[in-house]
Formats: sequence, C-alpha cells, structure tokens
Amino acid sequence: MKFIKLLLFSLFLISLNTYSQVEVNKITHNGRDRYITTTIGYPVPGVYIPMGQKEPSTVLSPDGTGVIQANDLSKNKINWGIECTEEGVPIFKEGFNSASYTFWYRPNDSNEWIYSQFSIHFTKKKMFLMGERVKDYVDYNVQ
Repeated sequence: MKFIKLLLFSLFLISLNTYSQVEVNKITHNGRDRYITTTIGYPVPGVYIPMGQKEPSTVLSPDGTGVIQANDLSKNKINWGIECTEEGVPIFKEGFNSASYTFWYRPNDSNEWIYSQFSIHFTKKKMFLMGERVKDYVDYNVQ
C-alpha cells in the first residue's frame, strides 16, 4: 500500500513539474547573463514577413529554433527567445494597447547573441518582429 501511495505521489510531482514550468535558458551577452523563454502567453511562434511581401521571412518554431532570412534572401538557422526573468516571467514595456519585448536570436554558426524588438499590438491583433516583419494572431487570452 505504501508503494502505491509513493508511486502516485511521484507521478503527481512529475506531472506537476512537466506542465507548470516555463522553459528558461540562460544566455550571455557582453559579459552579462540574461534569460530567455519562448513562452510569454501569446502565440509567438510562426512566420513573420514584411507587410505586403512574401520575403524576407522569419520562421520561429515553438522549440526555440527557427530560420531568419536576410534582405539578400540568404537564410540562417537560429535559436531564439524573448527576454524574461530567471523564473520565466517575460520582461516587457507596456504601451497604449501594446507591449514591447526584447527578442534575442543567435545564428547557429555563431556564438554571439543579437537582440531586436518584438512587439504585440493588441487592438490590431498583430505581432511585429524587428520592426518590419509582422504576423497576425488570435488572442486566446480574451475571455
């Protein structure tokens, strides 16, 4: 009987740990540690393109990988994340009907992290990456 209780308790702890924590990765930029996550409560993964164009695009996968296309249309595989606290709480600046985050990415062939702006415009239901690349989104947070 004690074995069954121990087994159930262990399974409960494992499932709680699996579903309740946001994955946080530590990066270093200019000698300073920072933390990034791909989970901020909005659907960040997807394809970002300049308005009215098909290229250059940025594809962000949920697992923190992706592909960024330069203006010359060359493609680089990247790792990416949104800056957060060590506990996984996204760091943002609130604007009028918007929120601005720091987007970090690193090309796979480099050890240097690069940052840019990522913003969500709530009334337009659009997300902007690097100022010009955009995607529409559905807000599942609205009740």
